Amino acid sequence: MSTDATSNLALPFILPSQAQKHVTHNEALQRLDLVTQLTISANQATAPENPADGEVYAIGANATGIWEGKDGWLAAWQDGAWVYLAPKAGWRAYVRQEDACLYFDGETWQALPLPETATFQNLGIAATADEINRLAVSSPASLFNHAGASHRLSVNKAETSATASLVFQSAWTGRAEMGLAGEDSFSIKVNGEATGWRTAISVSPEGYVRHDQRPHARASLATATLTVASGSFSGFDQLHLAGGGMAFGSVVAAGRGSTLRIPASGLYMVTLSVSTPATTLQTVHLSLNATTDLLGHSGTAGGSSSSAIVWLEMGNHLSLRHASAGQIAFGYGKTEICVAML
Repeated sequence: MSTDATSNLALPFILPSQAQKHVTHNEALQRLDLVTQLTISANQATAPENPADGEVYAIGANATGIWEGKDGWLAAWQDGAWVYLAPKAGWRAYVRQEDACLYFDGETWQALPLPETATFQNLGIAATADEINRLAVSSPASLFNHAGASHRLSVNKAETSATASLVFQSAWTGRAEMGLAGEDSFSIKVNGEATGWRTAISVSPEGYVRHDQRPHARASLATATLTVASGSFSGFDQLHLAGGGMAFGSVVAAGRGSTLRIPASGLYMVTLSVSTPATTLQTVHLSLNATTDLLGHSGTAGGSSSSAIVWLEMGNHLSLRHASAGQIAFGYGKTEICVAML
C-alpha cells in the first residue's frame, strides 16, 4: 500500500508533517470531482484547442503534441492546465462522443457486455420497439441458426379464434399473410389493390387442401334442344359452378348466350361435353376468341366428352363453334364445358 496516496484513485494523503494541508485536501477533491461520475468528452489523439474546465478526454493511440507519450491516459483540463490520470481496469465512464457507457479493460475503453441471461420488456435492434412490437429489428437480413442439429421457429396463439401468422408488407401495406388466421386451418392470403384480401390456399387440420381462388367454371346454356347452323357459335347463360373470377364475357354474335371470360393466365384443364339426339354426325369445337379451335368433339345420338390441357391468357373468351348443322341438347350434364386452372 502506498504511504502517500490511495490505492485506487491515487488521492493524496495529508501527511502529519505536511504544511499547507488544505492544498493536498483540495487536490484530492479535484481528483474526486473528475473521476466520480466520470464523463469523457471524446477519445482522441490530440488535445482540443479550447477545452472547458473540468472536461475529460481519453487519449487515443499515437498521441501527438502536448499529449505525446500519454496513450491510454485520461487528460482533464483543470485550472488552465492538463491533469493526467491513469485509468485502471474496471473503471466506467459515459462517453459523450459515442453516447454510450464504456468500461476500461486495462488497455482500451470497451462497450459494456450484455449479460448472458437477461429479460427485457422491449428490445429494438436499430429500430424502436413499443408495447405492440416489443421486438423490433431493422436489418438487411436476419439469421436463425441451429445449435447442434435442428432449428424450429414457433408462433403461438391463445385460442382458435386468435391469429398466429407471418405478414409480408410492401411500403408498410400488408400484401401477403401465412399462418393460422382466426382459425386452426393453415392459410396463405394475398392482398391486391383491386381485390383486397383473399385466401389463395387453405389446409384444414385434417390435411384437406382448398384453392378457393383457383379459376374454375362449369357452364352451359339453359336446358333446351336447339337446331344450330353450320359455322354458327353458341355461348353460355348458366354457371353451374364458378370461382376465381370466372364470369360471362361478351354476347356471342349471331348466336345464343355469352362467352366465358378467362380471369388469369395459366394452364387450364378443359372438358367439352356434347349431347345430341341426331343420328347424323355432329361436330362441336371449343373456340378461343372465336378464331382458334382449342378442342373438338364429334359424335352421333347420345353424349360424350373430350378433354385437353391448354394455355389461356387473361381476357380470353371461350365459346362453342358448330362445324355441322343439326340438333344439340344443351344444359347441365348435356352440352357444356368444364374449365379449371391447374
